[in-house]
Amino acid sequence: MSSKQKRFELMVGALTDDLYRYAYWLCRDPHLAEDLVQETLLRAWRFMHQLRDSKAVKAWLITTLRREHARIYERKRLDIADVDEEIVEDPQSQDVLMEVDRNKMRQQIMALEIEYREPLALQVIFGYSVKEISAALELSPSAVMTRLFRARKRVLDQFGEGLVPDELLQEGGA
Repeated sequence: MSSKQKRFELMVGALTDDLYRYAYWLCRDPHLAEDLVQETLLRAWRFMHQLRDSKAVKAWLITTLRREHARIYERKRLDIADVDEEIVEDPQSQDVLMEVDRNKMRQQIMALEIEYREPLALQVIFGYSVKEISAALELSPSAVMTRLFRARKRVLDQFGEGLVPDELLQEGGA
């Protein structure tokens, strides 16, 4: 074994497991992580003479590994395909968009002041009538209707009328 090889073994031998763990954390693929470690060690072997501070080996190797990982994506070319102008609706994507809108709506409702949030949530989410909300919150039915009106108005002001789901726009039963 040559002196260069011994020096290399001493420098990186104990760090290969750490390098692998870091590589796996970066890419979440065990085979790619092994390739990254191997490529990092190859570069370390080639450029070992440039390392001046032997205490900086770990940082040097981690930086090299991170750059190797970035190089994978620099070299990767995505296939480009011509797509017709015609738009085809995907029912699944519509479901996803509706779910995103519902999540935004829930967030908007949760951002309301509690006096408006409670009656609106009881009506929209749980399907309570004005009478049931009035009993649950110990308010008069007219106070509940006023709060529901103001809550809907605030949500509409945020989203615009065309973006609000129908169930929010419908008035609850008496």
